[in-house]
Amino acid sequence: MEMDKNNSRLERVRALRIDDYNYPLPDERIAKHPLAAREQCRLLCWHDGDIEEHKFVDVPGLLPAGAMLVYNNTRVINARLRFHKATGSLIEIFCLEPAEPHDYALIFQTTGRCTWQCLVGNSKRWKEGALSQTVDIDGSPVTLTATRGERRGNAWDVTFEWDGADVTFATLLDAIGEIPIPPYLNRGTEASDASDYQTVYSHIDGSVAAPTAGLHFTDEVLAECDRRGIVRRELTLHVGAGTFQPVKSEVIGEHAMHHEFIEVSRGLLAELASGQRPVVAVGTTSVRTLESLYYVGQILEQNPAATDLTVTQWMPYTQPNAITTRRALQNIVDYLDRHGLDKLVSNTQLMIAPGFEYRLVEAMITNFHQPQSTLLLLVSAFVGDDAWRPIYDYALKNGFRFLSYGDACLLRR
Repeated sequence: MEMDKNNSRLERVRALRIDDYNYPLPDERIAKHPLAAREQCRLLCWHDGDIEEHKFVDVPGLLPAGAMLVYNNTRVINARLRFHKATGSLIEIFCLEPAEPHDYALIFQTTGRCTWQCLVGNSKRWKEGALSQTVDIDGSPVTLTATRGERRGNAWDVTFEWDGADVTFATLLDAIGEIPIPPYLNRGTEASDASDYQTVYSHIDGSVAAPTAGLHFTDEVLAECDRRGIVRRELTLHVGAGTFQPVKSEVIGEHAMHHEFIEVSRGLLAELASGQRPVVAVGTTSVRTLESLYYVGQILEQNPAATDLTVTQWMPYTQPNAITTRRALQNIVDYLDRHGLDKLVSNTQLMIAPGFEYRLVEAMITNFHQPQSTLLLLVSAFVGDDAWRPIYDYALKNGFRFLSYGDACLLRR
């Protein structure tokens, strides 16, 4: 009976039509740059169907009393590298995720050689041979070469090699790479994006896109949260290029979600397990990380010795919700303690769509998302399938700015 119920739920979710999550978004409503004072952007507050307008600077006073504010500390890397062949052809290499070494912290500290999975622009012009360019680092020339290897779906393995015994790959990216702003901005990267497209609390390198709901926070807003007794906690999800991948299929069951790296400390897991504070997630990346934890705990409930803790796309719609959220989180804490670990490191492919049952997140701060996107599905799952459209209609009618550099929402249930 339980299996039949889960199969029915999965079929309903997979049959959702992406056309039902469309709305008209004129280009002039897409914010091309943030406000000079990022905390002065507009804030749409939705609570159980009621809409109010505020400024983002008001957020600390609008959060539930004693809330836990959880945000993503990932930092956007200069992931876009441009090389020119001797013929003059431009080859653009977009670093997606580490291949060798297959660890974010290690690969940024690597010297001499490393391999990334990359998107390659104008790849037909790069059939063989190495690309190279030279850059000055601390007064010394360093030559970086790129060699294309095996193809993996729409990405390639690209091996980078460079001289300079003490030069790390992180240093090279800072010197040669560009911040990869979203394609829907329809403009090139500008010098201001180096700071505009980073949150004030970012410090763990690895993302190729910013967790943009956090762009509105300033040190002063965070200090006001502290003053009001709102605790602040960090986690990490390295945002991949798949966050911009449109849903091209008619139904979401044919859309493949991308895998993303997540990291959550034991201390935060223990606090979440206590259930003593309402959880406010900053951005959809924090939402996906937090909600993935329940399913990691389910994996460990079924097999405490499991080594693969990856949360797959359809897991929420196929697994019986047989344990409490507190037990799921405690399973992870116990797993870390057994292995002498101070943090959970895993991957998530979680698809949050109408029919999903939220387990941890009681409120979220987010931006206005693209039509027909998985991020809009996530919002719809939170506020209800009949509520997302009135929210977006209101924002469109009342001049809110959309997408990464636009205005924000505070959604509470």
